[in-house]
Amino acid sequence: MSELTPKRTIGIIAGSGVYPQTFIDAARARGDIRIVVAAFKGETREDLPDSADAHVWIRVGQLGKLIKFFKNEGAQEAVMMGQIAPKNLFDIRPDVRTMMLLARTKEKNAETLFGGIADELAKDGITLLPATTFLEEKMPNEGHVCGPKLSEAAVEDAQFGFRIAKETSRLDIGQTVIVRSGTVLAVEAFEGTNACIRRGGELGKGKDITLAKVSKPNQDFRFDVPVIGPDTVKNCVKSGVKVIAIEAQKTLLLGGEEVAAMCDEHKVSIIALS
Repeated sequence: MSELTPKRTIGIIAGSGVYPQTFIDAARARGDIRIVVAAFKGETREDLPDSADAHVWIRVGQLGKLIKFFKNEGAQEAVMMGQIAPKNLFDIRPDVRTMMLLARTKEKNAETLFGGIADELAKDGITLLPATTFLEEKMPNEGHVCGPKLSEAAVEDAQFGFRIAKETSRLDIGQTVIVRSGTVLAVEAFEGTNACIRRGGELGKGKDITLAKVSKPNQDFRFDVPVIGPDTVKNCVKSGVKVIAIEAQKTLLLGGEEVAAMCDEHKVSIIALS
């Protein structure tokens, strides 16, 4: 590439966890990407901006500041990745642009709000890319992923949890369920995946518990991708979850080597179903 050719600049709307850093590493491996980060106070890892070419710290609800930063940095594309704690969505202090977005949005769920953000970015010439961009190889195919091989009974329980999770996700309740021996222990709702895991573990008394996590029908992968990683496994270990069932080719597995090592150590199995 000629030195006179400007690098492709991508803005990251960066929530918590390892997801944003994983994307940066994948983008850097291509060699022709400039990364600028909009980081959220109290959410984004404090060291993440060190990996970026430019960054700005903002509060949840400062959409106008976020878009101005991306435009000033020449970002015509953006990705949205990492979580924002549900409690912070209720502690939002919206700027004018965010207030206008909220006023236009009748159903204020994650899909409509993030879709509205994508529309606002588009008004300023910024395309929101799928959150799986550059990370397709981290989406496991169907079959055993890591950890001990499963018994027939364990596979049946995983398939049962998978079917229930597909139904609850269709109803927009939650994409994660915790099951044991054909019984639903917990269904994810507003509290988020980790709280659902803890609740399911308590109800199942930490024995022979299965987690199933799936995508929603017609899921918009620009801002809503099922993800599991080291933190997921840590929470499963604490709660007695022995099987993690994910949706094949529609779930990102982050920190793969660390996850595999943890699964081997703690005898947790991951299986991808479709």
